[in-house]
Amino acid sequence: MKLSLKNKLLRIFWNIIWQCFFRPFSTKLFNPWRLFLLRLFGAKVHRKSGVYASCKVWAPWNLELEENAWLGPHVNVYNVALIRLGINATVSQYTYLCSASHDIYSYEHTLIAKPIIIQRQAWVGASAFIGMGVTIGKGAVVGATASVYKNVEPWTIVGGNPAKFIKERKLNG
Repeated sequence: MKLSLKNKLLRIFWNIIWQCFFRPFSTKLFNPWRLFLLRLFGAKVHRKSGVYASCKVWAPWNLELEENAWLGPHVNVYNVALIRLGINATVSQYTYLCSASHDIYSYEHTLIAKPIIIQRQAWVGASAFIGMGVTIGKGAVVGATASVYKNVEPWTIVGGNPAKFIKERKLNG
């Protein structure tokens, strides 16, 4: 996979906008402004979603946030491919969402990319790593500092490196 010149130029322009007009406005009061800037660059973000100012989005045009989906402080969204958060999905601070890597079997280490989908009501704990092509199922919880390389089943809790099943998630009430 090769990135086009247009993609590279858009990312340069986005990084300037991010540095000058996105990141400095750090209170939640400016969340609508940050969502506006993301939309300006092609993100599909619900007006009731949220992105902290310290969150780094690599390519807004590959980001989708449904209602009440949140990207926490210092989340790194490396979205060479689509990254989508469903309704009420949360990604906690310092998490790394990595939708691309390099083909270790290729002499040129060709760039490869696959989407990351975090379904509705899922929660990714602090400092987790979510690898390319992973789907976090509806209502699933990824424990803090977990490294997820395979899909997570709905309504389960996983943790560790690599992430392993811990138990089923049952909501109170």
